[in-house]
Amino acid sequence: MKTSGRRPYRLAWQMTLPLPLLLALRYLRSARKEAFVTFLSTLSTLGIALGVTVLILVLAGLSGLQTFLRRDVMARTPHLLVEAADDDAEDLPERLAAVPGVLEVRRLVRGRGWLLSEDRPLSVEVVGYEGELPRSFPDASGREPGLYVDGSTALRWGLAPGDVVEVVSPRPTLTPLGPQPRIHALRIEGTFAAGRTEQNDHRIALPLETARRLFGARQTRYEVTAAGFDEALEVAERIEPILGERSKIKTWKDLNKGLFFALRLERMLMFISVFLIVPVAAGALVTVLGILISTKRGEIGMLQAMGATPRSLRRGFLALGLLLSTSGLVLGLTAGIGGAWVLDRYELVRPGEAYFIDHVPFLVEADDLAAVVGATLLLTVLSAVYAAHRAASHRAVEALRG
Repeated sequence: MKTSGRRPYRLAWQMTLPLPLLLALRYLRSARKEAFVTFLSTLSTLGIALGVTVLILVLAGLSGLQTFLRRDVMARTPHLLVEAADDDAEDLPERLAAVPGVLEVRRLVRGRGWLLSEDRPLSVEVVGYEGELPRSFPDASGREPGLYVDGSTALRWGLAPGDVVEVVSPRPTLTPLGPQPRIHALRIEGTFAAGRTEQNDHRIALPLETARRLFGARQTRYEVTAAGFDEALEVAERIEPILGERSKIKTWKDLNKGLFFALRLERMLMFISVFLIVPVAAGALVTVLGILISTKRGEIGMLQAMGATPRSLRRGFLALGLLLSTSGLVLGLTAGIGGAWVLDRYELVRPGEAYFIDHVPFLVEADDLAAVVGATLLLTVLSAVYAAHRAASHRAVEALRG
């Protein structure tokens, strides 16, 4: 009695649906009753879900790592770097400081040398700065002028503020006894945080005049600070017209061009390689719809004889394909986003002590989700359109004979 009471209500509810959606629901229900078709439809749905899940997890892991890497690098990158020619360097600091948006201008000298402590040599990049310690040396224990050593070197060698070390230049000094190395004994003023990505590229910072005595005449560089990285790009456009022909300006994008290109290339190649799972699942979707078209050929012919147009049949099988594909897409999105949150929340992916991070951060970005959803829907919709076109191309008489 209960079953007979529910059936009229269910039929009345279904009769209110459009014909394409009604056909899609009917064939989706009938597919569950046939073992082989059920297996293929499940395989197609799970394949799409697997592809979406893996793609989200991979992109989230890449986004987390690349965001961490960018922050670490950008913390040590000046907003703008001006390399001035000799004939343009005399009054350039005043002209740069007068440009709207410029907050600070610092004169810099760079070179390579060695740091000596108790006869232990270490190859370092030497940065000579003017005034206080620049922002490209973050988390410093002080900002007063003096020698600053990166924290990893200080910890490894047992150095502390107040200790005296020697800085050696590769440029020798000519004396009556022959070339002699340029050595300056300096007191350590403080330490700064070494970047996670530059553990093998040690830096030290010392006052500009000391650096000039070590390296001699060098091309003058100016580190220009703006309100932020985005604002620095606008400031660069204002600075370029006031520079001489031989002077150059580099933005933070120019200074990290190779890194940013490598990160973009890595994301693109990883997206393409992992996304190949989805076309395989889309092929299974075409197979499922093709088998349904073959097994329901008589019903399709009957519907055509009763007045169903090819357009309505095409929409019906298109809706069926979308139901199968969106089921896999929703399942994959749920598993991918949830998995990324769990992996990041509990720090489950640990690459080991050999790497510069203790765990892989996972960051799900809206642009990545949009790309995954858009590419998956495009591929599955094209597959469903192909199968729907085949279903609508059957002639009623031939279908009824079959």
